[in-house]
Amino acid sequence: MTYQIRILFLISLSLVFYLSLVPSSDIPRFASLSFMSDKVVHALIYLYLGYIGLLCSFKIKREVIICLVFGFGLIIEIIHYYHPFRFFEYLDLLANLIGVTIALLIFRIKNSISY
Repeated sequence: MTYQIRILFLISLSLVFYLSLVPSSDIPRFASLSFMSDKVVHALIYLYLGYIGLLCSFKIKREVIICLVFGFGLIIEIIHYYHPFRFFEYLDLLANLIGVTIALLIFRIKNSISY
């Protein structure tokens, strides 16, 4: 099962990376997300990435996994600084940080209850 989760994690990272680089106008149904704030979407995506990353059972500390997922978001935001159709935003980074932090908290609570 861990192998499948790792594959899902890598596919998810690839998909988020791809969708982060194409102009938002090229993403089908992007307008349908307009009812949600961009920052909420960021937090939910990074909550998902963080939680899936934690489920992968890599042989590194949980906090390192969370930092790597946040670092992934930081790299994307740095790319946005130079990208002609995207913008670097500190609030996106904050939303990403909130998402991965919630993922770590949920993971810790889930594991403390199940043992």
